[in-house]
Amino acid sequence: MLMAPEEYRESLRALSPTVYINGDAVSSVADEPLLTPGVNGIALTYELALHQQHSKVMSAVEQENGLTVNRFAHINRTSQDLLDKLEATRLACQYAGCAQRYLQQDALNAVYETTYRIEADGVDDRHQRFLAYMKDVQERDLTLGAAMTDTKGDRSKRPGEQTNKDMYVHITERRTDGIVIRGAKAIVTGAPYVHEYLVMPCRAMHCDESDFAVACAVPVDAEGVTVIARPAGRPGQPGAKFSAVFAQSVGMVKFDDVFVPWEKVFVDGQVEAAKHLTHSFASHHRHSCIGARAGFGDLLIGACALMLEANGLTYDGAPHLADRMTQLIRMVEGFYACGVASCVYGDADKSGTARPHQVFANIGKLLLANQIYDMHKIAHEVSGGLVVALPEPDEDHNPATAGSLPDLLKGRDDIPYQQRADVARLIEDLTASYTGGWYSVISLHGGGSPAAMEMEILRNYPVPSKQDLVQRLLDRGVLAVSDDTSPDKDPGRCCATGCNTGLPGPKRSYY
Repeated sequence: MLMAPEEYRESLRALSPTVYINGDAVSSVADEPLLTPGVNGIALTYELALHQQHSKVMSAVEQENGLTVNRFAHINRTSQDLLDKLEATRLACQYAGCAQRYLQQDALNAVYETTYRIEADGVDDRHQRFLAYMKDVQERDLTLGAAMTDTKGDRSKRPGEQTNKDMYVHITERRTDGIVIRGAKAIVTGAPYVHEYLVMPCRAMHCDESDFAVACAVPVDAEGVTVIARPAGRPGQPGAKFSAVFAQSVGMVKFDDVFVPWEKVFVDGQVEAAKHLTHSFASHHRHSCIGARAGFGDLLIGACALMLEANGLTYDGAPHLADRMTQLIRMVEGFYACGVASCVYGDADKSGTARPHQVFANIGKLLLANQIYDMHKIAHEVSGGLVVALPEPDEDHNPATAGSLPDLLKGRDDIPYQQRADVARLIEDLTASYTGGWYSVISLHGGGSPAAMEMEILRNYPVPSKQDLVQRLLDRGVLAVSDDTSPDKDPGRCCATGCNTGLPGPKRSYY
């Protein structure tokens, strides 16, 4: 059953997690002002799934059980599913900046693939166990937090070499009724206001590190779970035109001898399966990041266009600004195009899921990670100095100053001062505030550092086929045509006509 936004908020009030923000305990995450922008962001994903105009892309029928589910709780099986997920993420982030909940879908798909492998290896009915859990999540329309990134400690040491083993979440006890875990996960998106966590390993483990190869589901208010969170955006600040309404909180989640029953344990020592889970989640999540940052880019493009208009400028009259706007559009649609390509050429996993094409997904994520600062710079250049020179909103109500501000700080005569001021403050909030800096960092490191993407691109790109191509040209004198040439193996290309790798193709454009 699809929940409504207020039902989501009520479901949070029924929970009692241990959450701290700024040193204070939070009694109700649904009613905590410092978390309201983050709760709003998740609530938006519930609202869009029920919206007549957006329900087709924001909801889906789950093949496994026939349920109509939120897009972010769905298992991808076709190129169209991947494309719908990319569109849904972009759409939600156009409204919320970062919709947060797409991490849930990334995690569900990765664990689905992993448990399928474990069960296929004859370990037990692990996949059936996960399917039962997934159905419960979908029936209740829960939101899951992806608890993957460990605190890691000394980066030069492996998990088993750490002085404090709690730097990585690990199994401390295996019982007849379940397992006990300890450790901490850092940078858990939406940590205070999700229903449960999907705990996953953040790196490949060695055979002697099997206790660290664990994946399981843990309720947010389970005994022994503590969340230490940051405020979501800049709630309560008059100048925060965007992040006072929509933002996200991230938190460190501590697991202090937390018991997990077997029905919620999906990996417990299967090192190779855990390695697959880590790589699979990275592929799904980098694909999602492309859609998320495209939605954020849409906000910048629209705000810059409004600011140009308010300043009385046109593309014809200011060709240098037209050039900057073109650059911004090229960046946003360039990395999004890689996301679309990763859908079209998606890989068919043995479990029956569809996974974004590794090369295109990683290139798209690498592009956005490297270009996010350039996107901010262009927004600053196009919008002008008012973004940082504009007095704080309280001056609009100061009797000593308010009377002169509308006359002195407006642009075009037919555009009110307040319109120009609101757009300037929106751009400041998104690019030149605490929130703006935060968006830059999560764009750079979310889903892994740029170095991780570069490694995956090289690991998966068919460099040898390019070598063979050139060697064949040299062997036949470059110009001579040979009958025994085979089609060049570009990423996602399996034949001379460029068909995809086995997934049913998309049925409509990505707009």
